[in-house]
Amino acid sequence: MKPATHQFDGNYPEGVAVVIGGSGGIGKGICLALAERGANVALSYRSNASAAQQTVKEIQKRGCTAEAFALELSSLEQVTAALTDIQARHPRIHTLVFAAGANITMTYVGDIDPVEWHQTINGELNGFFHVIKTALPLMRQTGGGSIVAVTTAGLGRHPPLDILSTAPKAGIEALVRGIAREEGRYNIRANCVAPGVIDGGLFERLKPQVKPEFIEAMKRNTALKRFGTINEVAAVAAFLTTPAAAYVTGQHLCVDGGYSV
Repeated sequence: MKPATHQFDGNYPEGVAVVIGGSGGIGKGICLALAERGANVALSYRSNASAAQQTVKEIQKRGCTAEAFALELSSLEQVTAALTDIQARHPRIHTLVFAAGANITMTYVGDIDPVEWHQTINGELNGFFHVIKTALPLMRQTGGGSIVAVTTAGLGRHPPLDILSTAPKAGIEALVRGIAREEGRYNIRANCVAPGVIDGGLFERLKPQVKPEFIEAMKRNTALKRFGTINEVAAVAAFLTTPAAAYVTGQHLCVDGGYSV
């Protein structure tokens, strides 16, 4: 498919945006937001190939090229092979968004299953490390770019039962700050978007694990008295990848309706 004529309208240089975990939920929303701003997109999925292909079709409807690839984040070899292949077929990877998240059990810290803990850390925190270990040299070689990690507003105000989500994302945020500080000399920016409770995606899968009154309490504790939407998070993440945010790096930007205030 020939690249869209509008794709180099000033938002992005020639190349591709890679979205890790882009087949559904917030990741899909970010893929579409990037495409609406003129970016060609390569998105990864773990097992849901049909959802990934649906996202590809929706990106293409917006006039940009798209491709989907299966990826096991816990494997450095797979991550390296996938990103190196993408780099070889495109002028550059100008944007990298990490939007992968694990299906977790809502539980208290003292009740964590050690097996689930290690699986979550390996798939999410170690997975992010594998991605940046591969991506940073590629981005340095081609003039830099923007990295955005989707984390959580729970790092500012701990939500009970959510430690399996917040713990790996705390490590991801530390890595992002390190990247921002150390890689700026190569024109690489790195930021975090930290959603609060968002209707859709992972939250829909977690709802059955908690009581309705718990959900209502979280809404009451949000300054805007409502939950957010995928599009609201995606718009902020996409903004951070554009030239409008060219002097923004090392930041933790909450999109949480004031939950962390």
